[in-house]
Amino acid sequence: MQAKIYNKTNFHKHTFCIFQEVALDVLNDLKLHYKSKSGSSYYFVVGGVYRYSNHWGRAANCKWRLISNTANKGRTKLGYANWCDFYPDNDFEKLYFIEVDYNTLSAHFNHFKNEKYSPDKVLRTATETTKLLKQIRTLLEETAWTKHLKEESIEVLRKEIIEQLITTNKTFQEIKRAYLQS
Repeated sequence: MQAKIYNKTNFHKHTFCIFQEVALDVLNDLKLHYKSKSGSSYYFVVGGVYRYSNHWGRAANCKWRLISNTANKGRTKLGYANWCDFYPDNDFEKLYFIEVDYNTLSAHFNHFKNEKYSPDKVLRTATETTKLLKQIRTLLEETAWTKHLKEESIEVLRKEIIEQLITTNKTFQEIKRAYLQS
């Protein structure tokens, strides 16, 4: 099966994409091509699309995330994505895997067609991924769940449990049982 090729006519129809934030001065040389009802502005170039918007994540029937730089603290940001960065999205196929950054204590989902995917990561549907992401973010942000568990280092315990969550189909409760104090 040949991969779908995205462009300005179809990128907004059931897609997943990660945009990279870029400086606003890029817009000085671009012509506005489309403005959505929600206020997002789109600028098409040969290789991809610039999107100027105050909302990221769910955009209509798409899942578009923005990798933001820390310099722009404002809500409205300009992101760029190449056409090859768009992937098909739906709610019934197992398309997503979870990535965790233990340095920043953050977790995100990504599409299996992304180059970061490795077969050790379990693929899940959008709903399953959202549910597990919520659980992982709780594990990253809180410590109450460690009560009654045998492990001296919460960082080690956190990483061991989260890695099992993203590489197996075991539930948190199943994994947690192995760490209970006897």
